[in-house]
Amino acid sequence: MNISRSFVGVCITFAVLLSSPFLSAADTLLIHGHIYTGNPKAPWVQALAITGTRIEAAGNDQEILARRQAKTEVIDLNGKTVIPGISDSHTHMWLGAMVLHGINLSTPEFSITPNDSETLVGKIKAFAAGHPDEKVIFGRADFGTTPPAVPTHELLDRAVPDRPVIIHHTSEHALWVNAKALALAGVGDEPVADAEEERHVIRDASGHPSGLLLESAMELVERAVFAALSRDERLALLRDASHYLNRYGITSVVNATGSLPEIELYAALRDRGELTVRTRTSFGAVAVAHHLTPLFLADLETARSRYHDDWISANLVKFFADGGSGMIPPLVYDPADYKKLVQELDKRGYQVMTHALRGDSAHMVLDTYEEVAKANGPRDRRFRMEHAEIFPPEDLPRFTKLGVVVSTQPSFCCSDIGSNFDAQDKTPTDRWRSLEQSGATIAFSSDWPCTWPPDPFMGMEQVVRRTVWHAAATSSIAGGIFDGGGQGGAVPSLSAYVPEESITIEQAVKAYTWGSAYARFSEDRLGTLEAGKEADLAVLSQDIFSVAPGDLSKTHVVITMVGGKVVYTATK
Repeated sequence: MNISRSFVGVCITFAVLLSSPFLSAADTLLIHGHIYTGNPKAPWVQALAITGTRIEAAGNDQEILARRQAKTEVIDLNGKTVIPGISDSHTHMWLGAMVLHGINLSTPEFSITPNDSETLVGKIKAFAAGHPDEKVIFGRADFGTTPPAVPTHELLDRAVPDRPVIIHHTSEHALWVNAKALALAGVGDEPVADAEEERHVIRDASGHPSGLLLESAMELVERAVFAALSRDERLALLRDASHYLNRYGITSVVNATGSLPEIELYAALRDRGELTVRTRTSFGAVAVAHHLTPLFLADLETARSRYHDDWISANLVKFFADGGSGMIPPLVYDPADYKKLVQELDKRGYQVMTHALRGDSAHMVLDTYEEVAKANGPRDRRFRMEHAEIFPPEDLPRFTKLGVVVSTQPSFCCSDIGSNFDAQDKTPTDRWRSLEQSGATIAFSSDWPCTWPPDPFMGMEQVVRRTVWHAAATSSIAGGIFDGGGQGGAVPSLSAYVPEESITIEQAVKAYTWGSAYARFSEDRLGTLEAGKEADLAVLSQDIFSVAPGDLSKTHVVITMVGGKVVYTATK
C-alpha cells in the first residue's frame, strides 16, 4: 500500500508466534486496539487479522499475532478505538460531487445567503476568477423557495455573466441559476415540453424564467449538465466524492437518486481501481414521478442483471411521496397512482424506498406498503421510508409490523418545533427511541450533500443529545431551510428537543453500520467486524463510547479501510 504506517515492535516470543501451526497467515494485522465489532456475542476485541478483502479472525493480540509471517503487514493501533465502516444509508453522490467541485456558501461555520447580496456576489465572482477553465460553476447555498421571496438570476449574472452558474439549495429540492445556465437547460419564455417540469419553473409576472427551478424542474438543468461534461470529467467528480466520503469513515453508501448512466460511472471507477466506497444506487430523480415506460423498465433490468456485486449494485427504486421546497412540501403522487407503481415494481422483485417528509405522506406510504405486501405475497422485500421524521403516533408500531426500514438523518434534528412544518403541531418528531423500543430497524445517514459535511459523529451527538440549533443567517428565509446539527451557520442552544427520544451511542453506531447494511441487503458481509465479513472499518481519534456526549462531534477519522485496503489516512 502506498501509505505510511507506524510500526511498533511487539514484545512476544518467537515460540508463541509459531505455536499455532494450523492458523493461516494473514495479509494485515491490526493490533493493540480498542475494537468495537458490533457483534453482540463478542462486542470488543483487541486485534483483527485480514486476508484479502475479508476479516479472517478477531480476538486478542496474542491470538492474532500468531498469524503473522514475514510478509504480513502490521498496523499498531496504539489503543485507538475502531468501529465498523460507516454505511451511509442515504446519499446523493453525483449531486455532492458537483458541489464538492464548486463553492459552498453553507457550512457549519457560516451561511452566506442572497440577503447578503454583495458578499455572495463577491464570493462567487472570486471563485469563478480562480477557476477560469471550468465549463460550469457549481455552488451550494441557503435561499428562499417560497415565491415571491426567492432569488433571481440577475444576482448571479452580476457575479458570472459569461458561464453557467448553478447553485444547489441545501435541501437539493431547488436550483438557483444564472441566465447562461437557463440557456444551457433550454429554459426560455416559452413553456418547457414537460408539463410537470414546467409547473416548477418559477417565472415572473411577464412569464420570464426567474432563475429558480423547484423539484422536478431541476431535471432540466441536471440533464444539461450531465450532457455538457465529458465522461472523464464525470468520473473525476465521482472519484473525488468517493475519497471525500472516506474522510468520515464512510465505506459504503446507498445513493437515493440515480440512473443507469450514473451506475455505469461507478462501475468504470471500480474497474479502474478508483472507487473507494461501495455503492448501491436507486433509480429516481428528485420529486420526479415515475412512469413505467419500456425504456425505464429495460434500464432497471439491465442494472439489476449487470450490477450486483459488493461495489456496484442496483435493484432499487426511489419514490418521492412529496418534495422538499416551500413552506409545506408539495405532493408528487395521487395515492392510487403511487400504489399501482409500487405494486408493479414490487411484483418484479425490486426493493422500494420512498421519501416522505410530511406526516400524511408517511401514512400513505405505510398504507401502500401494507396493501402491496398483501397483494404480492410474502418475501424479504425490506421496504424503506426515507426521512420518516414525522408520522402519526398511531403509525409507530406499523414500521415493525410491516418490516419497514426507517432511513433517517440525525443532522436534520432539531429546531424548536422538531421537524414539524407547522409551529402549532406539537406531534413529537424524530422518534428514535420509540422506534428502537418498538423493534423497528433504523438506518442512519447524512443525505449528503444536504448535510455538509457528511459527518456521522455530529449525527451521533445529535441522537444522544437532541440539541436545539438556531441559524441567524437563515432565520428570515421561508421554505426548506434545515435548522439542525451542524447545518449552515447554526449554533447549539442550551435546550434539547424531546430529550426522552434520545438513544445511546451504541444504538447510534449500530444504525450507522449494521442497520444501514441491513437496509441495503448487505448485513451478511458488512456492518460488523467479524470473521468472514469485509474488512471495512474506521479508526477514530477518540473513544466515542466513553467521551462526554457533547464531545462526540469532535471525533475525526484517523484511518479508513475498505475491503482490507487503507483508503484514507489523516495527515495530522
